Amino acid sequence: MVKNLFSLLYSRQTSILSAASIIMATMMLSKVLGLVRDRLLAHVFSPDMIDIFWAAFRLPDLIFQIIILGALSVAFIPVFTEHLEDKGKDDAFEMARAVLGVFLSIFILITILIFYFAEPIIASFIAPGFTPERQSQVVELARVILFGQVILVVGSFFIGISQSFQRFIIPAMSPVFYNLGIILGIVFLSKYFGIVGAAYGVVIGAFLHAVIQIPLVWSLGFSFKLPTKFFHPGVKEIMKLMSVRTIGLAAEQINETVGVALATLVSIGSVTYLTFAQHLQVVPIGLFGATLAQAALPVLSSERAHGRLEEFKVTILTTLHQILFLTLPAAAILIVIRIPVVRLVFGASRFDWEATVLTGATLAFLAVGLAAQAVSLLLVRGFYALKDTKTPVIVSLVVVTLNIVLSVYLIVILKLDVWSIGLANSISAIASAVLLFWTLHFKVGKFSLKVVLGPFIKMLMATIIMGVALYAPIKLLDAVIFDTTRTINLLVLTGLSSIFALFIYVLLVWFLKVRELDTYVELLKRLGKFQSKLKSKEILPETVEK
Repeated sequence: MVKNLFSLLYSRQTSILSAASIIMATMMLSKVLGLVRDRLLAHVFSPDMIDIFWAAFRLPDLIFQIIILGALSVAFIPVFTEHLEDKGKDDAFEMARAVLGVFLSIFILITILIFYFAEPIIASFIAPGFTPERQSQVVELARVILFGQVILVVGSFFIGISQSFQRFIIPAMSPVFYNLGIILGIVFLSKYFGIVGAAYGVVIGAFLHAVIQIPLVWSLGFSFKLPTKFFHPGVKEIMKLMSVRTIGLAAEQINETVGVALATLVSIGSVTYLTFAQHLQVVPIGLFGATLAQAALPVLSSERAHGRLEEFKVTILTTLHQILFLTLPAAAILIVIRIPVVRLVFGASRFDWEATVLTGATLAFLAVGLAAQAVSLLLVRGFYALKDTKTPVIVSLVVVTLNIVLSVYLIVILKLDVWSIGLANSISAIASAVLLFWTLHFKVGKFSLKVVLGPFIKMLMATIIMGVALYAPIKLLDAVIFDTTRTINLLVLTGLSSIFALFIYVLLVWFLKVRELDTYVELLKRLGKFQSKLKSKEILPETVEK
C-alpha cells in the first residue's frame, strides 16, 4: 500500500486533464485549509487586527511575486523544458541550480533593504489610512513574514522543476502545508504573541512548503552542488524572457497594493472584508482556472518547441472551454448565495452582520469577473509558451491603469464602500480577457470564432438560467422552512440549493450539447477505473496471504 502511494505521488501526468484533476484535488484541500485559516483569524481576532496581518502580508508578497513568480511563471518552465529535451538532465539541473542561486541572492539582498526601510514604505504606500500605532504593528509583522518569503523562494523553484517533469501531485500539495503552517501559528502561537503569532506561522508554512518537495526533486536527479555557476546561459535567457514580464508583474502588484491602500482609507476592517472576499473568489479561479492553465503550460511549450501550431491552437481552445464550463456556474453561485457563503466561512463571533454584508457585496462584484480572470491565466500562459512576454505586459499595463483609475474614482471621488473595489476589479478582468484573446487570436493565425463563441454562449445561457433557479429556492426556503440563524440549517439550505442549481446547469448543457460535459464525464469514469485498479492492487496481496 505504501509503495502504491509513493508510486502515485511521484507518477508522471501526461495529459492536461489528468494533471489538472490531480492539481485540482490537492488545491481543493489547500483552499479549504486557506478558508480554515481565515475562519480561525476571524474567530481569534477582530477585523481591525486582521487588517494589520493582511496589510503586513502585502509588502513581502509584492516582492516575492515580482522577483520570483515572474521568473517561474514566464521563463523557468519553458527554458528548463527546452534544456531538458535538447541538452539532457545534467545541463538542465545545472541551469536550475544557477537560476536558484542568482534569484535567491537577489531576493535576500532586496529583503534586507526592505527590512530596514519598511516603516516609511508601509506608512506611505501600504497603509496610509492607519494610525501610526497600527502602522508600526504592520511593520513588525511584515519583517517576520519577509523571512518566511526567503524560504518560500526555494520551495517555489522546486515546484518549477517538478512541473517541468510533469509531476504535479507533490507541487500541488506544497500550498497545503504552507497554509497548515499558518494555521499552526494562529492556533498555538497567537496565545503568546498575539497577531504576530500568525506571522510566525507564515515562516513555519514556508519551511514545510519547501521540505515536502525535497524527496521528489532528489528522485528526479536534482541536488545542490557548490560552487554554483551563476553565469549559466540559461540564467541570461530567463532574465531576458522575464525582464519585460517583470514590468507587468510590478504593475499588477502595484494594482493590488493600491487596492489595500484604498481599503485602509474607507473604514476599519475594510482590508479584511476585501481580502476575505478575494480569498473566496480565488477558490474557483485556483481550482478551475489555475490548475488547467498550469497543467497546459508544459504541453503548450512542447507543442511550440516542435512547431505544432495547429495542435497549440486546439489545446488553447479546448482548455479555455473547459475553464469556462467550470467557472461560469461557480461565479453565479457566489453572486446569488454570497451572504450564506460568507456566514458559513467567516461567521465567527467577532465577524458581525455588517462585516458579513460588506464582505458578501464585495464578493458578488468580484465574482462578476471570475471567469474572465480564470481564462486570462490560460491566455497569458499561451503567450509564455510562445516566448512572447511583451504582449501580456502591454495588456497588463492597460488593464492595471484602468483598474486603478476606476478604484480611485469610486473610493476617493464617489466615496463608495469597499465593494466598489471589487466592481473595478471585475471590469478590468473582463477587459483583460478580451484583449489577451484578441491579440493571441491574430498571433497564432486566428482561431475559428464560431468554435470559440458557440460553446461559450451555450454555457453562459445555462449559467444565467441556473442563477435564477438558485435564487428562487434560496429565498423561498429561507422565508418558509429553514431558520437560518442556526449554522446547520444554513448549511443544509446552501447545500441543497446549490446541488439543485448545478443539476439544472448540467441538464441544460446536456440539452445544448456542450462537448465539455462529455469530457468531464469521461474523466470521472477514468478516475473511477484508476481507483478500482489501485484498490485491487492493495487487496490482492492480502487475499493471497489469507
